[in-house]
Amino acid sequence: MRSTLLISSFVLLVLGCAQQNEPASSQLATQVGQASSYPVTRQDGTIDDYFGQKVADPYRWLEDDMSEETAQWVKDQNLATLNYLQQIPSRQILKERLTTLFNYQKVGAPFKEGQYTYFYQNDGLQNQYVLYRQQQEGEAEVFLDPNKFSDDGTTSMSSIEFSEDGTLATYLISEGGSDWRTAVTIDTESKQEVTPRLNNIKFSGIAWKGNQGFFYSSYDKPQGSELSAKTDQHKLYYHQIGTTQSDDKVIFGAIPEQKHRYVGGQVTRDAKYLLIRATNITSGNKLYLMPLNRNESVLVPITTDGKSDTYLLDSVGDELLLVTNLNAPNKRIVKVKASQPSVRNWHDLIAETDDVLAPSTAGGFIYAHYMVDAISLVKQFDMQGNLVRQITLPGVGTASGFDGKREQTEIFFNFQNYKTPYAIYKLDVASGQSILYRKPDINFDSDLYESKQVFYASKDGTQIPMILTYKKGLELNGTNPTILYGYGGFNINITPKFSSSTAAWLEQGGVYAVANLRGGGEYGKKWHNAGIKMQKQNVFDDFIAAAEFLIEQQYTSPDYLAIRGGSNGGLLVGAVMLQRPELFRVALPAVGVLDMLRYHTFTSGAGWAYDYGTSADSPEMFNYLLGYSPLHNVKAGVQYPATLITTGDHDDRVVPAHSFKFAAELQQKYSGGRPMLIRIETNAGHGAGTPTSKTIQQYADIYGFVLHNMGLEAK
Repeated sequence: MRSTLLISSFVLLVLGCAQQNEPASSQLATQVGQASSYPVTRQDGTIDDYFGQKVADPYRWLEDDMSEETAQWVKDQNLATLNYLQQIPSRQILKERLTTLFNYQKVGAPFKEGQYTYFYQNDGLQNQYVLYRQQQEGEAEVFLDPNKFSDDGTTSMSSIEFSEDGTLATYLISEGGSDWRTAVTIDTESKQEVTPRLNNIKFSGIAWKGNQGFFYSSYDKPQGSELSAKTDQHKLYYHQIGTTQSDDKVIFGAIPEQKHRYVGGQVTRDAKYLLIRATNITSGNKLYLMPLNRNESVLVPITTDGKSDTYLLDSVGDELLLVTNLNAPNKRIVKVKASQPSVRNWHDLIAETDDVLAPSTAGGFIYAHYMVDAISLVKQFDMQGNLVRQITLPGVGTASGFDGKREQTEIFFNFQNYKTPYAIYKLDVASGQSILYRKPDINFDSDLYESKQVFYASKDGTQIPMILTYKKGLELNGTNPTILYGYGGFNINITPKFSSSTAAWLEQGGVYAVANLRGGGEYGKKWHNAGIKMQKQNVFDDFIAAAEFLIEQQYTSPDYLAIRGGSNGGLLVGAVMLQRPELFRVALPAVGVLDMLRYHTFTSGAGWAYDYGTSADSPEMFNYLLGYSPLHNVKAGVQYPATLITTGDHDDRVVPAHSFKFAAELQQKYSGGRPMLIRIETNAGHGAGTPTSKTIQQYADIYGFVLHNMGLEAK
């Protein structure tokens, strides 16, 4: 039931180091900033009609990722960007420093499967983490090394799931960062494959049914481009070990009344029940139960209106423990008999509180992770819902883990914040005492820095939290180079995490600011809903107010302020740089959703409608989206921040056409002296599984761009 995911690469989307000079647009910036210096992007006559209003889309042809013309455009744009970046002296200095900061041994928290203890490790500059295992105090051995999956390190292992007894495992492979996966199933002792590989799997976990087989999810392979073709009918399959994929049975999603964009399965520890989650959007799901000890498939509804999020936490015999936000925006844990699982039979096990709950189970206990102003607080409960204790954490930051087998007497958790590297702690479940298990040996002195949380008022008076990290003794003189990062969407929490690139920025006297905007999940469902659809402007206002706070308090000034965000955060940066361009020197939208009128027509984009709405919903929704869509709001004659758009040519989540079209529009309309460039990573996707070597080069390029356009040089 528990899915073991790869350790993160400890890299956030943050920016690097600086030494101050007077900010000024250099001759280089002026040369590249002129529209005539960019590759010519052909315009066509495409016009769409939305409720009687005509909207031109002259770069529609860039949506065809399979055309030779688009491929040539990508090459030409990358060449223009590379020619610009190669003339920046700081770029090589930054690459060397980033390489040094990334080059330390990174080890993930151990986890038990069968007779072995497993852990992920990266010796420093390996492109992918290696999965190791050991028995008791024996020597650790390599179990799986994704670095050997491809010569260039772009094939990654996105996840692995072991059968309950640990003798079998299925891992998912991603090539070039694509969301499409291949499933490989092995005997864990011999490491030999025990069933044919399964191909074309997307947005799927693996749920084992004993050692007989497992459930997984996928779409029918799209006609045409795998990157951009729409996928909207997810199906749950069962694979019997030893059979071929063509023999796999569809369990849910094949018939019209079961058509959903996202479908997933969970199996109880005793393999008696399958729970099926189904939804068409990224918020709210239906939940069904299917007994697995019957010959016929019986589907028992648990929740069917799709207006709340509910999933299986654990099971004890025939009693299910469910996590839900039904009538509890901050979530609660309920218990219910599998024989009568409907909502009316639910009983609170751990009731909702004022703080957002994210629980796990291990060692026969429930660990309730609460988020208090985006900071971790963890409480331990017994399986009857009685509070045992609050877990003492090593500091103020983000704690995660606290999961494992029911019989474990010791479990592990990790802790980090923006200035403290990821460290692992071992917890005795009986006493609640924890000790430091492993601390990274990195050449970075976190004692020289401080993090503090501030609250500022957004446009409508709402108090927004923001964490600032910088070197102790920082002078508030308005000249500190500052990176402001935000996301603000999809109920996602942005919590303190360490990265080597953040460390590089802090070492050079930079301020790193992270605002917890509405639309995220830091304060539960109400906070999320305050930043969706026709409330989306709240998110942009929150981010703008963060910039104004930093400037008013003299942490920085517009000449030294860069904004950064990825995916939904790329939309944030794109919208805000157009709405308030005078506040920022540099804008860095990464893999952004930038065409708000057509996002829902690509891959699984229609599933994001809960947050955004779509241009087809109503005239009101269309006009609201048109009012902030970055692609449609670039104006001639405006001095925009120097902009470096980043994307991957294999991004099949937020298709690169968003970034392509936005770059073309900026280059065509902007005539000032600042560069409007796009960096397109080849053989790369939305970000997950990116090789370390590509990550270092990417951020050397980004940091060089930022520093140069602030008039700064790297130390």
